[in-house]
Amino acid sequence: MPSGARRLAVNGTVHSVRLPPDTPLLYVLRDELHLHGPRFGCGLGQCGACTVLLDGTAVRSCTLPVSAVGDLPVTTLEGLGTPDRPHAVQQAFIEEQAVQCGYCINGWIMTTVSLLAKTPNPSDPQIRSALSGLICRCGAHMRIFRAVRRAAQQRS
Repeated sequence: MPSGARRLAVNGTVHSVRLPPDTPLLYVLRDELHLHGPRFGCGLGQCGACTVLLDGTAVRSCTLPVSAVGDLPVTTLEGLGTPDRPHAVQQAFIEEQAVQCGYCINGWIMTTVSLLAKTPNPSDPQIRSALSGLICRCGAHMRIFRAVRRAAQQRS
């Protein structure tokens, strides 16, 4: 590995990247690894469009320096399922037609995956609390909420 390079385990593949340690993880994922599931929304960690899983926990990649990732595995939307075999949460979002413009959907799906991994049968208040930091300007919140419930019911 070249000097100054760091290894990142993303979607089950180890990558070597050479970037300043304060580079936001989002830039590494999009610009270096060409993964476009996580999106640039606000750049301040407020909207959630950039959400990825870091060791199973939903984090905002636009404010997370790449040096903070360490050896923990990163999962992006591309690492969940495939178009032919979507992840159960992706399938629930499809079935509930929870996507309108789709720009922010990455954050909702990744946050739901994290929620259901830790709380397989969340109550409505738990779902609302988990998703409260995400913003959808299209107003698809109720369809998204139904998709989360559907995904939880299908897992149980």
